[in-house]
Amino acid sequence: MITIIDYGMGNLRSVQKAFEKFCSNVIVSSSAKDILKADKVILPGVGAFKVAMDELKKRDLIGPIKDSIKKGKPFLGICLGMQLLFSESEEGGRVKGLDIIEGKVRRFKERYGLKIPHMGWNKIRTTNDERRTTILDRVEDGSYMYFVHSYYAAPKDKDVILCETDYGGNFTSGVRKGNVYGFQFHPEKSQSVGLKIIENFVKL
Repeated sequence: MITIIDYGMGNLRSVQKAFEKFCSNVIVSSSAKDILKADKVILPGVGAFKVAMDELKKRDLIGPIKDSIKKGKPFLGICLGMQLLFSESEEGGRVKGLDIIEGKVRRFKERYGLKIPHMGWNKIRTTNDERRTTILDRVEDGSYMYFVHSYYAAPKDKDVILCETDYGGNFTSGVRKGNVYGFQFHPEKSQSVGLKIIENFVKL
């Protein structure tokens, strides 16, 4: 069973439909029980970091999330869900995250005529060939993915970086730490190549 965490933030139905192409047992839930009994867990999200953390606390979901990760279950953060995995964010001041991956979430600087938010299609470039044999298997280097975000994650340990994207300079667009994966882009909105990432995650 795959559980997609519902904490009131994100287009849950599109994520669910994408995962249902490769798994017959996908649920959307805000229940700690459903998170803990799942084989794999997804943390999606669109919106503000502080509001998201407040919602996770209010629904008592932080403990179940960390317990699932400690048990070694494959865990995937998407967009804001990836950012929440980090220690803290600049958004809304200085807000603490789940601290699963050490690092900060920073705002893009308004330079080089770049528009913020970073929105639309952009390329990903893998940073470690060894990691391509897992969630990025058969995803070509330079593939286009769909992004919508004003903030990006900056890991303290560069070894967790799966892929990067150029937007006025390289930023981290994918991470992996053990059984925890995260992508800044939306694989569920990134056509067939994004669906390949979802299929790979389901097969983990």
